Amino acid sequence: MASQFSGVLQLTDLDDFITPSQECVKPVKVEKKQGKSLAKIQIEDDGSYVQVRQDGVKEKLTKAKITLNDCLACSGCITSAENILIAQQSHEELLRVLRSNKDGTTEQKVVIVSVSPQSRASLAARFNLSSSEVGRRLTSFFKGLGVHYVFDTSFSRTFSLLESQREFMERFQRKEQDKKALPMLTSACPGWICYAEKTHGDFILPYISTTRSPQQMMGSLVKGYFAEQKGLSPKQIYHVAVMPCFDKKLEASRSDFYLGEAQTREVDCVITAGEVLKVLEEENVSLSEVKPAPLDTLFSTVCEDEFLSHAGSCSGGYLHHVFTYAAKCLLGEEVKELTYKTLRNNDFQEVTIERDGKVQLCFASAYGFRNIQNLVQKLKRGKSPYHFVEVMACPSGCLNGGGQLKPLPSQNAKELLQKVEELYKAERPLAPEDDTSVAELYQSWLQSVGEERAKELLHTKYHTVEKMTSGLAIKW
Repeated sequence: MASQFSGVLQLTDLDDFITPSQECVKPVKVEKKQGKSLAKIQIEDDGSYVQVRQDGVKEKLTKAKITLNDCLACSGCITSAENILIAQQSHEELLRVLRSNKDGTTEQKVVIVSVSPQSRASLAARFNLSSSEVGRRLTSFFKGLGVHYVFDTSFSRTFSLLESQREFMERFQRKEQDKKALPMLTSACPGWICYAEKTHGDFILPYISTTRSPQQMMGSLVKGYFAEQKGLSPKQIYHVAVMPCFDKKLEASRSDFYLGEAQTREVDCVITAGEVLKVLEEENVSLSEVKPAPLDTLFSTVCEDEFLSHAGSCSGGYLHHVFTYAAKCLLGEEVKELTYKTLRNNDFQEVTIERDGKVQLCFASAYGFRNIQNLVQKLKRGKSPYHFVEVMACPSGCLNGGGQLKPLPSQNAKELLQKVEELYKAERPLAPEDDTSVAELYQSWLQSVGEERAKELLHTKYHTVEKMTSGLAIKW
């Protein structure tokens, strides 16, 4: 499996992250100004920071509290969210909220956990269960801890796939007027988005799809539609997402996903499959011994007997669904099975449709930092032949995310990844356009809030992060 750091954030052989013992460009909060002159700041033997005035008097400085938003806004380095210690993004915080609910010491929260299919597959491989069985047992386990509802993010991913299809068609229609309409680059990977905003900014951002990831689609559904149905305010809900990637913590912390009027985030906490295992171990529970429970559903007409999946890659199937949709709408061609051509490596593949010797559609998947760099360089040289690219930071995609369970000493990493992939793909696929419950929500909920509000709920924005300091000046 992947290392503990995101693949996109591993530059050469360096795991580039900041631990609490290392220097950051925002280490202290300066409380006083020294007129127009510059005060000297130095580090004492005990590790504290002091400001030395011109008269030689030292004043101890207050340590600044670094949050994920600070790390996102800082361009001194490209940090992964994995080892940044923030209280709001941990399984300990989930357990604290559940204890507070039981103790009655604070305002009661309706606790909702949304579980990704990649996380289920990872846990399934560890406990020798099917992914669906893991989903039912996790539902039972979490409810035993005090969680009120457990949802599957495959439902919200259907929205992401449908919106991606629609967005691609709109971009394709204006490609002659807008040179950056294509290729459309997927946006579900927060490690890739963070890298794009900090490293390539205004050049690359217009290419990136504005469609929300399944995690943030679920944020809209839980604190929008579901809250309305239950007569709750968004702030009364504590929403936890179980994801295969630590960088999803970074995504949840973005200001774009903060509900200002309600003063709450759409996703309050993100934990990984590995953190779920920690909770199980701390509770001295084996998932194999947990009695299954019926699935919770956001929408009453959703089938409650099985978990459904989507065809295509194990990172969401964006290339597959947009390609088949575009082939049908633009060329009138029903594509039953995609034929992938491997280019540089297994993490860089492309799919094309040709007519009369001319390429009509050219899609690609680019996983891992090296392939992403090659893709960006092609774009900068004007040499990219693609209409659409599924981009993921981790080699092998989301199933190999840094938050997935690591191999046991007796396991081979590649064999484990293959097993996780088989478990992931074992569930019955459902085409997004065939999901009647999602179609009904488009009609009943999204049309009722108006076109502009619906766009806010299903799409997002990106922001160029200006460099404030040179990454080469950081002491590692």
